[in-house]
Amino acid sequence: MILLTRGSLLERIKSTTSHAISSGALLPIPTDYTFIEDGGIRFFIRILSSLSRKDEARKKQKQQTEAGKSVNPFLPPEKELTVADISETHIAILNKYNVMERHLLIITRHFEDQDMLLTLSDFEALWTCMAEYDALGFYNGGREAGASQQHRHMQMVPLPLAPEGPAIPIAPLVACVPEEGMGVVPGFAFLHVFTRLDRNLAKSPLDTASTTFKLYGNMMRHLGLASMRDLHLARRSAPYCLLITRDWMLLVARSKEFFEGISFNSLAFAGSLFVRDVEQLNRLKTFGPMNALNSVAINR
Repeated sequence: MILLTRGSLLERIKSTTSHAISSGALLPIPTDYTFIEDGGIRFFIRILSSLSRKDEARKKQKQQTEAGKSVNPFLPPEKELTVADISETHIAILNKYNVMERHLLIITRHFEDQDMLLTLSDFEALWTCMAEYDALGFYNGGREAGASQQHRHMQMVPLPLAPEGPAIPIAPLVACVPEEGMGVVPGFAFLHVFTRLDRNLAKSPLDTASTTFKLYGNMMRHLGLASMRDLHLARRSAPYCLLITRDWMLLVARSKEFFEGISFNSLAFAGSLFVRDVEQLNRLKTFGPMNALNSVAINR
């Protein structure tokens, strides 16, 4: 095993992407986009061209599961999609059905349940990657939070999320959060907790991992999603979304995955949403993205 060396991740992603597209292993989903302004946020909405291949793969996986067969696309991951060995415990692979370029899945080498709470090694793997370039890390804690696979996987997408405006659409609201301690984002009526980070932490991934792992535990307890003293090998008490940048962390308690047939994962709470077609887009415009977020999260 040759672990990822500092400063090499971007080049590994580029070369893996090129080969994966050539071989047909990587199946990007083209999108159009628009913006919807609501609640002080200019929400970035991607309209997906087609999810037929992804839907077919999920249908086949469900049929195999119902037939009693063990199905796990991460064991082993496709060789053509594998970017690097991140650590003794984690591997980075490309998202097979990617909407954004450089969309990484940071998966455990061996099966660990997505419903189990994150561990220090998860944060170490994430920050090893986050130290390479400016990105948004996120975790969908359970199917109701948008997780499509039960095998533990954190995710990372490059910034900016949108081609114009702030790097992260919720930035105008985040700017209003006090500098110190755990707080809430103005305008977010749902149950959540926010905390700022020292941007210089990213220069030392292992130290940052330790700091943010402790903050994660405190945030989970603050929302009542984890009451145990030891976070290791414990199951979360409710679904949640976790977002991490070099500057802050946001944790949101979830109640369900869908609003009017639209799946919401962690990126929705960063202000980036995906719809399958114009009909879903119009529904979102009518109801309002902020109301939709409120409907899939737990009210405060």
